[in-house]
Amino acid sequence: MRKKMFVLIIILMSISLVGIITVQVFWIGNAIDIRKKQFSHDVNYALAKTNERLYKKDFVDFTVQFMDFFQNREFAKQADFTKFVYEQINTSTNETFRFSSSGIYENTTYKGLNNFFKNDSILISSVSSKNDVYKVKNLTDNTELSKVNAVERFTFFNSLSEIEKMTLEDTYHNKVKPIATRVSEASIKETFSKELSDLGIDLGYDFAVFDDEQITSIKTKRFKIAGDNTYSAPLFTKDRDGNNYTLLVTFPKKEHYLFSDIGGMLLLSIFFTIIIMLAFASSLYQMAKQKKISMIKTDFINNMTHEFKTPIATINLALDAIKNPVIINDNDKVMKYVSMIKEENKRMHAQVENVLRISKLEKKQIQIEKIAVDYFEILEDAISHTGLLLKDKNGDLILHDSHTKSEGLGNESHLTNVFVNIIENAIKYSENSPKIDIFIKNTVKYLTIEIKDNGIGMSKSAQKQAFEKFYREHVGNVHDVKGHGLGLAYVKEIVENHQGKVYVTSEKGKGSTFTVVLPLVS
Repeated sequence: MRKKMFVLIIILMSISLVGIITVQVFWIGNAIDIRKKQFSHDVNYALAKTNERLYKKDFVDFTVQFMDFFQNREFAKQADFTKFVYEQINTSTNETFRFSSSGIYENTTYKGLNNFFKNDSILISSVSSKNDVYKVKNLTDNTELSKVNAVERFTFFNSLSEIEKMTLEDTYHNKVKPIATRVSEASIKETFSKELSDLGIDLGYDFAVFDDEQITSIKTKRFKIAGDNTYSAPLFTKDRDGNNYTLLVTFPKKEHYLFSDIGGMLLLSIFFTIIIMLAFASSLYQMAKQKKISMIKTDFINNMTHEFKTPIATINLALDAIKNPVIINDNDKVMKYVSMIKEENKRMHAQVENVLRISKLEKKQIQIEKIAVDYFEILEDAISHTGLLLKDKNGDLILHDSHTKSEGLGNESHLTNVFVNIIENAIKYSENSPKIDIFIKNTVKYLTIEIKDNGIGMSKSAQKQAFEKFYREHVGNVHDVKGHGLGLAYVKEIVENHQGKVYVTSEKGKGSTFTVVLPLVS
């Protein structure tokens, strides 16, 4: 039941994490898409406004040429001009053109034209126009017009009546004038930059003006059509000269600009997503760890119960025997049973001490005093302690003595226990007669002791956890080998307390090799 619940929690957490990440990815993609659309809308709006302003500026410049003409006539009461002529020099072909628009007669009163006329009604003739274009030679520009500043130009333009503007505009749209004389790179850049600035866009760009599909001389040096980063808008769309002018603008760093604009939110989103993923991974790790601890605790309790069960049963049997009237008077048998009780009690005491000792070591509650010792002599002492156990299983132990230097600082009692634990494991975990080889090597600073056996070996996962407290490799619910999984944990604590290290290499079915490295003294 617990296993199913654990799996269910992992599945639910995984679905939640995937959902959160999916929402974040969708939100980020949607935010970028919205920003792209907003940027395109703003740029197209800026282009439209630029076209409008360039058109108005060019038209105003066009009307300024007729300041004297209009300032010397009165149109307050009626539109009484019968002929209007405009002359222009085409600098590209060195030709002069004259435009003529004429005809107002037959007085008629019109009302309700307040949008176009200054008065409520005005007496005019039916307006008809006749447009002629013809070349004129040897006409020079009026250089005085260039002296009229922008304020004066617009003041004059705004003083015109609507019908005067309409008449001028009609003539303006019929003019034949090169695009290079109407706009310039500087005027486009100034106008378009202002429109972008008003929309809060601060981004470098390049542009060019096209006549149909041919690029004109009005362009920036680095202009290059760049697919989705290119925007266009028509220029002077009301012209009647047959030309189709288009302004193309490119933004080389558009993508960088868009991402930098939402970069803060994007980074925060990624940051919090990573935190969620780390929290999820940490939760899974902690859950797996708790599950593992729970299994270890259960194993430990089962092992401890099993280990105590036999001596307790032995003690009970011995006590029952002593209480027997026949045996109680037999001193030899009483002493035999008392000795058995003492041994079993000693065995249980040793098991409890092992648990307490490893706990105190982890809490740094045991002070390990170190003196100058000979590691080789300690190893020989440990071998003698395990001699009877080895003999009982018909095993062999060979110490390959290289007579190397083996002096260091250590605690003789604890180090003896270290080697005893490793050798006892080699004996206990051998299915046949144990064959143990011990090799000693040293360097200038360290002594290396390798204890190799022909036992059952360990899997790779077991090797990684061999020195963990309470860990025992699971081979079913069989307790063929007694223990609590504390021996190697104790070995690791003691060796590391001596500034050394211990590790194991093993292959399933072919035995294990425990290597202990201890520091030497000069």
